[in-house]
Amino acid sequence: MIESRIRELSQKYSSLSESDIDELIKEANRIEETMKYREEDVFIDILSDVTDEAVVVYHRKPCVNESIYSEDVVGKIAKRLNEPGVYRTFETALITEGLLAKTQENHWIRQKVFPLRNNKETIGVLIVEFPVKEIRGETITENSQKSLGCVDASTLFYKSLMDNLDEAILIFDANGYLEMNNEVANSYYFHFGYMEKIIGLHYDNLSLDTSTFEQLIYLKGTDKWNSISKKEIVFGSSHFQMKRFFDEKSGMFTMILHDKTEIYNREVEIVEKSVAIKEIHHRVKNNLQSVVSLLRIQSRRSDNQEVVKVLRESEYRILAIAATHELLSKKIDNDISLAEVLDVTISNCYRAFLDNKKVIIEKKIDPSVILDSDKTVTVALITNELLQNSFEHGFLTENKTNKIKVEVTRLGDNMVSVSVKDNGVGYHTGTNNKSSLGLKIVTSYVKDKLRGKLKIVSSHAGTSTYFSFKI
Repeated sequence: MIESRIRELSQKYSSLSESDIDELIKEANRIEETMKYREEDVFIDILSDVTDEAVVVYHRKPCVNESIYSEDVVGKIAKRLNEPGVYRTFETALITEGLLAKTQENHWIRQKVFPLRNNKETIGVLIVEFPVKEIRGETITENSQKSLGCVDASTLFYKSLMDNLDEAILIFDANGYLEMNNEVANSYYFHFGYMEKIIGLHYDNLSLDTSTFEQLIYLKGTDKWNSISKKEIVFGSSHFQMKRFFDEKSGMFTMILHDKTEIYNREVEIVEKSVAIKEIHHRVKNNLQSVVSLLRIQSRRSDNQEVVKVLRESEYRILAIAATHELLSKKIDNDISLAEVLDVTISNCYRAFLDNKKVIIEKKIDPSVILDSDKTVTVALITNELLQNSFEHGFLTENKTNKIKVEVTRLGDNMVSVSVKDNGVGYHTGTNNKSSLGLKIVTSYVKDKLRGKLKIVSSHAGTSTYFSFKI
């Protein structure tokens, strides 16, 4: 009966292996046979994989006394706020002794909790429960008064100072018992489920990592002390920076806890949002490429060369935008290297005209120029228009070496200059600016979106377009 119940509940609530369950069953059989704890209720709990709550899988009632429990609690939940010692042992794999708890039937008890391990993993806890004889009060213990001297004005000052700090401060005597703590420490441990004031508890009942007081005493004089005296720890859903140190004169030991849970949660939130934003940019890029594919299909079906030309120009504009979203999908922040985007834009444009005209494109782009996504898209679109204009109208003959040079330079700390130059036949800037959609886009984007300055110089020796703007 015991074996089948443990196996059934373990398989229902957890992913414990058969070896783990066998170990729990062996422990239950040992409890049935042992002469220890004959006067107490003894339990075995496991952690539910779904709710992360402790589940009772075994209960042996006292052999010589009446049980604290009137009903069967096997299969029931032991809540974190009711049984802090159980969850502390699950968290730290340390023995917890004497912590106040409340049963499923709302009776006050004290628990001694032992970790049950298999293959170096905690698979459950063994709990021995005792009736409550007294509940600790809020006053400083007699031992504390002896250690600190009489509670004079100086002592009260330091206690008041501690209570006004944001960190939890716990001061232990040379034997590891808590002599003094501030209200923040009380608040933290109450949050962990400790139901009474923690003053007077031993360090081994308050440790939030796997350390014991005996281990700390041993390690304080070794090279390993520096690595454990200050560390980041996780306890339940809380994240802390913990500092620990000994006072050699008094032998007292201090532990300071700084709650970093909010900072940690914000970092997690930022990462989650960044992942979501990157995914959005990735989908936008894919959707833009789908639009380009549709435009290409449409252009292949058209016999009107003017329609084909317009559709092809639209493809390159969309690809210039898609290049920015592709880079944003691989980055966390919104700042982009302009050089990376222009490399893609130039390559797309070059491939489009590769079969028609032999043109050499030279690039001299300052890699230190970093822009936000809006400015990057705008510069990429302007550059795309200027490149298309050079390819389509600048080179009417292949007798000479046709060249285009794209250059991006910094002008001081907050200005950028971009130029696109070709050695083509040139054009009349006054006439073409009014009739060309591409040049209208260039003029509008430089003035309205970049708030920059534009200059176009064209002659029979070629065309040079310059624009500059603030970062």
